This record gives sequence, C-alpha cells and structure tokens, in this order.
Amino acid sequence: MRKTDSKGIPSINVIVLACAVLCAVPPAQAQSLSSSAVLSVEKQFSVPAQPLGQSINALARQAGVAISVDAALVAGKTAPAVHGAMTLGEALDKALAGSGLTATASGSAIAIGVAGKAGSVLPALTVNAGLESADGLVPGYVARRSATATKTDTPLTEIPQSISVIGRTEMEARGAQDMMDVVAQTPGVTVNAYGADNRGWEYINLRGFNAYSGNFRDGLPQTPFIPVYAMTETYGLERVEVLRGPASVMFGQGDVGGVINRISKMPTGERIREVEVQYGSFDRKQLGVDLGDQFGGNGELSYRLVGVALDSNDQDRYPDGTRINRTRYALSPSLRWQPNAATSLTVLTEFLKNNSGEDPYYAIAGDGRLTNVKMGDHSFSKFRHEQTALGYQWKHAFNDQWQFRQNFRYSDVTLKRNVVWVNELQPDGHTYSRIARTWDDRLRQTSLDTQLHGKLQGAIATQTLLLGVDWNENRGDAYRLRGTAPDLDLLNPVYGLSIPTPQTPLANYAQTTSQIGLYAQDQIKLLDRVVVTLGGRQDHVRTTTDDALNRTRKVQSDNVFSGRIGLSYLLGNGWAPYVSYAESFLPAIGVDLDNRPFQPSRGKQTEIGIKFQPENSRTLFTAAVFDLTKTNVVTYDNLTGDARQIGKQRTRGLELEAKTEIGRRLNLIASYAKLNMKVLESADATEVGKVPAIMANRTASLWLDYDAGGGFGFGGGVNYVGPRQNDEANTSVQGGFSLFSAMMRYEYGPWLLRLNAANLLNKNYYSICYHGECYQGTERAVTATVKYRF
Repeated sequence: MRKTDSKGIPSINVIVLACAVLCAVPPAQAQSLSSSAVLSVEKQFSVPAQPLGQSINALARQAGVAISVDAALVAGKTAPAVHGAMTLGEALDKALAGSGLTATASGSAIAIGVAGKAGSVLPALTVNAGLESADGLVPGYVARRSATATKTDTPLTEIPQSISVIGRTEMEARGAQDMMDVVAQTPGVTVNAYGADNRGWEYINLRGFNAYSGNFRDGLPQTPFIPVYAMTETYGLERVEVLRGPASVMFGQGDVGGVINRISKMPTGERIREVEVQYGSFDRKQLGVDLGDQFGGNGELSYRLVGVALDSNDQDRYPDGTRINRTRYALSPSLRWQPNAATSLTVLTEFLKNNSGEDPYYAIAGDGRLTNVKMGDHSFSKFRHEQTALGYQWKHAFNDQWQFRQNFRYSDVTLKRNVVWVNELQPDGHTYSRIARTWDDRLRQTSLDTQLHGKLQGAIATQTLLLGVDWNENRGDAYRLRGTAPDLDLLNPVYGLSIPTPQTPLANYAQTTSQIGLYAQDQIKLLDRVVVTLGGRQDHVRTTTDDALNRTRKVQSDNVFSGRIGLSYLLGNGWAPYVSYAESFLPAIGVDLDNRPFQPSRGKQTEIGIKFQPENSRTLFTAAVFDLTKTNVVTYDNLTGDARQIGKQRTRGLELEAKTEIGRRLNLIASYAKLNMKVLESADATEVGKVPAIMANRTASLWLDYDAGGGFGFGGGVNYVGPRQNDEANTSVQGGFSLFSAMMRYEYGPWLLRLNAANLLNKNYYSICYHGECYQGTERAVTATVKYRF
C-alpha cells in the first residue's frame, strides 16, 4: 500500500495517475469491472479477511498487476476473505462489499470512489497491468523492467544488451529447486556441467564462460574464494535476472560472460502468510515459510521472514547402499522503515547452513570404463558450509529529479571439507592408492555501493543520470592438509573405514582483495524514440597474498577502465532494435615465466539485437547476435607447463527468447542459442583453433503452462543441450541430450497442490566425460508441493 506523507496528502504519483483517469475518461464511458478486457482474465485468488488496503494489494499481487492506493480512503475498513477462481474485477467487488466504495474501469485502469458519486470523487485506486518495479514482483511470466543492467529502473526494451528475467511465478511453475534449475531455460546459459551434485555448488556458464565471478545478490557481488562460494536458497528469491555479456561498467571485476543478479524477497507492507511443504524423489523433504506484514497501522514499519528446512538424499549411493544425505537450513529476516514517501531503509539478514556428504565422484576402471564404485568413503567425506550476511538498502528522494541510494552488505562464509580421492592405479589393474584432503577455509566480504540518480527534462530529450562509487573487500583464509588413505579395490570395495586426519600442510595463506570503482552513466532519450546509453568506469584493484607456509608476501595492483555504449530505437508498437559495445575485466593473480605480474583479462563485445514488447501485453520476444572476445587469458605450455598470458578466446552467437501469454490461459517460454566458440591463441598448442571443453554449442528449451479453469492447470517442457567437447584438444565429443519435464496443479481456496517431474522419461546420460572422468546426469525426480496461504 502506498502511504500518504506526514500531512496526510496523497503521494504525487498517485494524484497524477488518478487525474489521468478522470481527465481521459468521461464518466459516461466507464464500464463494469467484468467487461474490462485487461481485468477479466480468470485467476485463482486466496486472500484472508484483513484490512481493506492490504486485501487490495494482495489481490493485485496474485493477479500479477501493481496497485497504487490512497491510504486515507481505505483507512479503518476491512475486507472479507476472497477465495476461489474469478476475475480481478469480481475479486475486487467482493473485497469492496460493505465498504461504501464502488469501482469502475476503463481499459487497463480502475477508479474507486464513494458509492453513488462516481465521476465526482477523485479516484483513489489505479491499476495498470504494465506497471512494475524493477526489483519487485514479476506479473506472471513476463517482466517489463529491470535495474540490473543499468542500476536504474529501466524498461527492458530500452536496455541495449541481452537480459532475461525469471520471476517467482515461473520458478514455482517449473519446480525449480536450485539456481541451476532457475536459469536452465535461459538462452546462452548451460548448467550442471558436472552432473548431479548434492553439495549445493552452482555450475553455470554464460556464453561459453563460467559465471563464478558473476554471482550477485541484490546488486552486490558475492565473489568466490575458490572453493568457497556463496550459496543461494531459491525460495527466498523474488526474481532472478541474467545479464549476458560484459558488465564491468556497472559492477567492476567480472568475467566476460555476464552476471546473474538474485533479487531477494523483501517487505512489501502487505500481509503475507504462506507455508509450503514438499516431498519428493530421493527422500526430499522441505518446509518453507514466508511471512510478512506491517507493524502497527501507519505502515512505517514492515517485515518479511523467509525460512526453509531441507532434508534430502543424493541420487547416487555407495556400493554398500549408503546414501549421501544433505540438510539445509536457511532463515532470512528483513525489516523496512519508511517514514515517508521519499525515504526508506531496508535491513536484510541471512543465515544459511548446508551440510552434505562430499563424494560425487566415481572411479574409472583400468580399461577406461566408468564404474559404480565411489572414490571416497562415507565415514570421512563431508561438506560443511555456513554463511551469514547483514546489509541494508537506503533510498532517499530529494525531489522529483534527484535521489540518493546506498547498498551495503557484510557476509561471512566458512567451509569445512573432507575428501578422499583416488591417486594411482596399481599394476594389478583394479586397485587404486588414495589420498585424503581437508579444507578449513573462510571468506569475509564487505560491499558498499553509493549512487546518485538524477533526471533532467529538456525540450527534445530527457536524461537519466547515474553517478556512483563502490567499494568491495574480500578476505579469504585457506588452511588445507593432505594425508594418506586406505587403498580402494574396484573388485571388492570396502567402506566405513577409519581414515586418519591429514597432517601434512598443503596450503596456509590469507588473501585480501580490495576494489574501489568510480562510475558514471547517462541514458539519453531523444524525441521519445532514440535511447543512447553511455557509461564509463575506473577501477583500482589491489590483492595482497600472505603465504605462511612459504613465508612470502605478494602485492599486486591493477588500474582498469571499462566502458559501454548502446543505442536503442523505439520504433513503436513495442519494437526496439539496438546495438551496443561493452567491456569487462577480471584480475589474474600470479606471475609469468619472466616474473611479471599477470594483467587482468579483458572482454569486449559487440551486440546487435531487437526486442518486441507491445504495450499492455504479457509478451516479450528478443533476438540477438554478438561477437565476444576475451584476451589476456593465462594459459600453460603443454610441454613445459610454464604459465603465459597470451590466451585469446572468441564466442560468436545467436540467441532467441520468447515469453508470452497466448490467449487467456496459455503461457509459453521458448529459447534457442547457437554458439561458435574457439580458442584463438594459447600457450598450449593442442588447443589452438579448438572449441573450449565442457561448453555446449547449442541449447534450446520450450515450456507451456495451461490454466484449464476450475483451479486445474498443467504444463510441460523440454530442454535440449547440444554436444560438448570432452577435452581441450577436442579428441572426443559428448553427444547432446533432451530432458522432458511436466507439471500438474490444483488450487482450491487458500490451498495449492502441485506435482513436478524433472527428466520425466528418466533418460540416462553423461553431462560430460572430461579427460575420461565421466559425470552422471540427473535422474528422474518427482516432487509434490502443498502450499497454504492464510
């Protein structure tokens, strides 16, 4: 609910919207809610009895629209419960019953006034199906705005770069259980490179490059200290945005493939009551809770509490029948203070604990065949991950033209890991010697991003200005040991052995990376047709490595400038062709053969595309072709092993994506990507001119979601992943595969029942056989979900 200011005067944007309705539509042209085309699509609603303003917000949220409302008109009024399948108009009629208010509609707008005085009372409510915030709820499957690409609230058609947005509705319909599931149907993205993995790590590649350095949460980086990565509990996300291509002008250091920005669920001021229970294959049991509301009646303070508890087994098991278990507990409390319409402060916290076995690996037989014998031992192998985070988002508008924003987060991630790996195959051809290793690592990261936003209005042009400075500091501590382990006989594997704790130091060092960046951006809109996006950034990065094991200290500093220029042309009727050029950089630690520090790798991309999103529609079609080059890649001589920074890789590609609502009940998502990847230069002569290993050259997906009415719905889709090279020399290829999925759901009042099946046909496949080590793909998994909203 949008609040009034301290004097009780409705916020300016509400008055403007309301006046627009009055001025543009004479009373005689008003129509009933049921006859409004935009608002007559039947939906399943479940809203409890509560204050009228909160009820209106909840109805709009479930209908996939956005609402601005004058709190004074609905103050002190309550609404009855609204449950069942009906149109938004019918739902609003029920909510308004007995309130003395009435509603009329014109096109995509609703005006609510005192009953019997229609046309003479200032409308207090405006609903617009195209209205959406850049970091909030995605109405249905199709987003219209984003802040990831530009750090400003920008229509997708005005962003001169490829970006995909996955909202909460889509995540739940497809039954996404982790980040790889969330982005799997995005063009240019490949996931699960190493098959099923119960540990919770995310293997995601963007345009042929890994996305480790492109991990962002609420616009702030989650930089890894390998193998320490920040994990994501997807139940706590409102939306996920995938920006493909170089993004250093906004975010600083990062690889050339792009970034993935995870947007958290945050307080909205409305009442949210949701409990979700899941049970599925491999003994998956999950409980999710999502609670939100206001403190008091003035709406200044609101909260959100999201919690998850998971207990699940891996699809794999040891030959003795022991399963690899995984538990995860996550809690994300947040609090928003909004004393007036111009100022808000949101405090975000997170606590996550993830424990599992640590043995996704199988041993290879002497003849090269993959066996069903696990390398490790369940008595020793383990994975213990804990992370905490505390941050805030502060926003203040000085006036209609200028506003200040500041985002901050401190996070602490620890990893305790034990593994047993095979070492050498003995002369008998079936016995492996093994080694044991332990990790006791920690990563602490502090990020602060301060921004000044401005809008300038001219006779023929408007400008959206952004000036910012961000600072990030990562401190990683590594303490790793190595030891011996009992031999493994492939013909008679024995598990549950006593494995001594390793005692030989392998690594003991601390590494601190500090980055400060100054950036500026100007989005110039000429004659409401031409949008020019200009951006530049200067970064200073300093990395200090203190090696206690070798008693050395190394300091490396880099200064890098990154730029972006884009041009979009709004043709009308939703068409927007564009062209852009963007750069990226990623620091490389170490020295070459001549003891010269490595320079940051650089990425450069030229992209041409077109977007189509008609006004007042739930449709978005995008097409893009791009030429992307990464230079200063550190490569290693295949004869001497010497490191040389002469590597160069190129990716050219075509990406297509469609998200649309076909008719009133059918949603469609489709994507296709064709990548032409090549290593142009390398110190390893065997990989020059070859395709990078592991990366798929083609991907495609299709998903359909049909609302059958009466609370019933069903959907299904297919994901295709093309051939991948098994090694850098391209000596063998892993064939492509297609995975089918399906969904059924039923909604009745506050209840939602959903059944999802992944790899429906239970296809047996390898995700990759990298250098002869094969990784089993995911098996069929069926999950039942019961959700109750109250």
